[in-house]
Amino acid sequence: MNLPNTITAGRILAAPFIAALPFIASPGARLIAFILYIVAAITDYYDGKLARTRNLITDLGRLLDPIADKLLLFATLIPMFVLMAPSNDPLIPTRAENIDAGRLPFLTPWGPVGLAWWVVAIVIGREVFMTIFRQAAARRGVVISAIGPAKWKTGFQSVWVGSAYFWFFAASLAIAKGWQNSAWRGFAYFNGIVGTVTMVVSVVLTIYSLVLYLRRYARVFAF
Repeated sequence: MNLPNTITAGRILAAPFIAALPFIASPGARLIAFILYIVAAITDYYDGKLARTRNLITDLGRLLDPIADKLLLFATLIPMFVLMAPSNDPLIPTRAENIDAGRLPFLTPWGPVGLAWWVVAIVIGREVFMTIFRQAAARRGVVISAIGPAKWKTGFQSVWVGSAYFWFFAASLAIAKGWQNSAWRGFAYFNGIVGTVTMVVSVVLTIYSLVLYLRRYARVFAF
């Protein structure tokens, strides 16, 4: 196993910890989850670049990389939904209030912003569809490469998830320390605005990039 594949395997191994640690109502556990996510997000870019520049692309790498990407997506969206979903969301677990009150939405000047089920459905649904779509196109000899809007989507999505994971840590630390001053609220608003804006942009780009893929490659299945 070469270096890029080893890095990818490391992301796969980190995914369960990234998913589980936010449920521990401890600043330390949530800080570790945030750090693990940042490392995973950064290495997601560099392992592919390393494989291309050093001619280390392998069949194993082609198999592991999308698996790592999907695992990281699920590993982050599950705790984000449980901890950030609006209290009236019909899909939130009934006893989620036992998990650190089950509510850590972004704080913004216009009120708390949670993570609705339909946002999760759009993000996951698009990834599942594109995985199937790419495999079907590959069977017909067509390779679907990442397009610009899809790359931007990934970037905004990474900032959104990173903001949420940092918020889990910061909010639990503020609760433990009893921080309630204006400086803390200003930081909370800043983080909340960044997280909310990047969430909205990433969802828009998720839909837009999917439309572009369909317009460009739907003809592959016309025969």
